[in-house]
Amino acid sequence: MSEFWYCLNHKKVEGRDGCRNQDRLGPYDSEAEASRALEKAAERTEAWDRDPDWNDDQAPEPTED
Repeated sequence: MSEFWYCLNHKKVEGRDGCRNQDRLGPYDSEAEASRALEKAAERTEAWDRDPDWNDDQAPEPTED
């Protein structure tokens, strides 16, 4: 099984023998998946920003009694 990473330094998909892992996202099962790494990361960040459990450090909305 091949694995692919998205290199943050070179802005391209790499195989196992690429840059250091701290400089890349992955591994992904396919080259196509790895090429969408930044898009996927942005989608996940957006979802986390909307998730009330993820944003538990924010004060709750005031309620009217």
